[in-house]
Parts: sequence; C-alpha cells; structure tokens
Amino acid sequence: MRARPHVAARPSWRCRVCGAPWPCSPARLRLLVEYRGNRPTLLIHLALLLEEAATDLPGTHPDAPDLTTRFLGWARAR
Repeated sequence: MRARPHVAARPSWRCRVCGAPWPCSPARLRLLVEYRGNRPTLLIHLALLLEEAATDLPGTHPDAPDLTTRFLGWARAR
C-alpha cells in the first residue's frame, strides 16, 4: 500500500491525510528533503503558499505572526 502525500486541502489549509494545519510535520519533512541544499528556494515556495493561504483563510493577513510562523518559521536556517 502506497502512503498518501500530506498535502493541503484548500481553502482550509489543513492536511488531507492527518487534518493538522498545513504544512504538517510529514509535509515539512517532505519539503526539507525535496529542497535539500536549496533553502532559499524552499522559503520562496513557502512564501507564495503563505500568500495563497492568506487569501483563502477569511480574516487572515499574510503578515499575521501565526500564519508566518506556520509557513516560514520552521523552514528558516538554524
């Protein structure tokens, strides 16, 4: 049996598999592997998704701290 990918269900931006706010932990891990060695491109990709999520989620602004942390905070270089 093949594992289902942890992708966002729009417009809720919750994971289609586990129901957690996306990007969930498995999605984060997959993104880190996919963009290994190219953190700037990962951050650009996530920033674009952040903009889309802010549009889809009513009353949310892309600069909202919780949304920024959710999409970008975990992916910044340590």
